[in-house]
Amino acid sequence: MILFAFVVLYTSNLLSQCYRTGDPVNGPRNYTYMEAVKGILGGKKVKVCGLIQYLNLFGVAIGYTIAASVSMLAIKRSNCFHRNHRRDPCHMSSNGYMIAFGVTEILFSQIPGFDQVWWLSIVAAIMSFTYSTVGLVLGIAKVAGNKSFKGSLTGISIGTVTHIGTVTSTQKIWRSLQALGAIAFAYSFSIILIEIQDTIKSPPAEHKTMKKASMLSIGVTTIFYLLCGCIGYAAFGNDAPGNLLTGFGFFDPYWLLDIANAAIVIHLVGAYQVYCQPLFAFVEKWSAKKWSKSNFVTAEHDIPIPFVGVYQLNFFRVIWRTIFVILTTIIAMLLPFFNDVVGLLGALGFWPLTVYFPIEMYIKQKKIGRWTNQWIGLEMLSAACLFVSIAAAVGSIAGVVLDLKTYKPFKTIY
Repeated sequence: MILFAFVVLYTSNLLSQCYRTGDPVNGPRNYTYMEAVKGILGGKKVKVCGLIQYLNLFGVAIGYTIAASVSMLAIKRSNCFHRNHRRDPCHMSSNGYMIAFGVTEILFSQIPGFDQVWWLSIVAAIMSFTYSTVGLVLGIAKVAGNKSFKGSLTGISIGTVTHIGTVTSTQKIWRSLQALGAIAFAYSFSIILIEIQDTIKSPPAEHKTMKKASMLSIGVTTIFYLLCGCIGYAAFGNDAPGNLLTGFGFFDPYWLLDIANAAIVIHLVGAYQVYCQPLFAFVEKWSAKKWSKSNFVTAEHDIPIPFVGVYQLNFFRVIWRTIFVILTTIIAMLLPFFNDVVGLLGALGFWPLTVYFPIEMYIKQKKIGRWTNQWIGLEMLSAACLFVSIAAAVGSIAGVVLDLKTYKPFKTIY
């Protein structure tokens, strides 16, 4: 995890210097990741970048829908456990909660542009601190109650019997590789870094502000990731759930678990919008260019809203974004394997978007000569991360295959 943090910090700094083509201070702006690749690298790489980025954002929306529904379900189940004193397993379907989350996102998706979701981002950050702190505190309390650290340096032992069966050596390999994908997903903000940087005021130069922001955010999140991961494993060992707050390693105080899971849901409502806005903007910009004479696509209608102001209604935006949210919700109901989906998304997006394109653009931007020490070092870093991504993808795909063996569409019960 520390290695991932250093790699992402380094490559995000390279990427931030590619916000402007030619010169990071005075060069022409690139408003999106795709525009940066087009302005610096050009050629077929632009389409490859766009395809990977927007497919990844689409996948993130599916992953967030799954995660939010699991947290909403956890609130319901924790209250059920409390009422029945844990005598009832309280099994429930997540479908209704995915639909509820989807309806919420349809409403928030009508926010026209990326720069207008800043307040959702702030709320999401506060919620993230809230549930992370709750998980950490409950983990410390569990360790104190156990009066010992569970788990081992080598992880779960082969032959251990868990709720999904006996752990084999093959399964341990797959799950270990899948974990790499999950870590990569946790550091996947590079896919919208350029779009975020486009909202930063200058002077000072945008890349300098972005470098400070990346260093602070990666530093803080890495500390939380390590603390929650290590304390969670120390508390539960081989029985550690996939999610400390929804896996019911903790049962009491149930109200605190409810607060933490509510914070997760609120965080994901905001995070969904932050990640989807670049995709929304791309489709709407392309459509406006394709059908420039269509009032349905381009016309904005002013709708006065009391105490808020004037909302600009665009019929194409309303319908397309609604269809998008409905589609991600249906796919989430079809594939409700959060850990496997997250691992696969992290694996597929990590190398190309977080490592390869930032390095290639930086080399071109700075005119670094082939076979120089700096060029060799950057290419070796890229190659190493490619192997990590491939390994993580293999592990995550194996995890999905295992899940599909016992899976029934739209009938997932927790």
